[in-house]
Amino acid sequence: MSEFTVHSVAGSPFGRAVLATLEEKGASYRFSAVAGGGLRAPEHLARHPFGRVPVLQHGGFMLYETQAILRYLDRVLPAPALTPPDVKRVARMDQVMNINDWYLFHGVGNVIVFHRVVGPRVMGLAPDEAAIEAAMPRARTVFCELARLLGEQAFFAGETISLADLMVAPAIGFFAQTPEWTELGAPHQNLVAWLARMEDRRSMRATTWERVSEMAEAA
Repeated sequence: MSEFTVHSVAGSPFGRAVLATLEEKGASYRFSAVAGGGLRAPEHLARHPFGRVPVLQHGGFMLYETQAILRYLDRVLPAPALTPPDVKRVARMDQVMNINDWYLFHGVGNVIVFHRVVGPRVMGLAPDEAAIEAAMPRARTVFCELARLLGEQAFFAGETISLADLMVAPAIGFFAQTPEWTELGAPHQNLVAWLARMEDRRSMRATTWERVSEMAEAA
């Protein structure tokens, strides 16, 4: 089977979800770093016309959109399965993956995480406290709902890990690095325990921002 190449930015939670899925599958892959300023470069736009990451390359097949990539990997690499066999659990997995894209990232992660983590670390920017405060009501709703959906289960789609966990964990891991975690995540002990379980997995330890940066340098 052709090797997988992941075109992404070190630190991208979406890129990390793809890398962690490949690690869970035990697949061979290569990380191809896209410079932050290179998202609009013709070379990258040829891979992703909307100038985002990640993009998966598998032989001559190119695929973008994280959810599509994760589902493709779970089909082309069927073991271990990361999609539950039960249709209702699959529906819950899909629901959580969409919550990640539409509610956890948009208007929440791309504001709070950007101003607390990415902006200061990558660009040397001071956090915009007003923007963070404006995002907090939506953030509270998102975290309360994720905690409710998780309930007493070990993972979002049941007692075994699924694509939903691999997609959401990189995003929530960033929030745990912010002061807002004490209000958003820490009150939900089931989320705290779930994040600890996820971050203890080999797939997550192998795909930290630091580790992916090392992959980029070694390429």
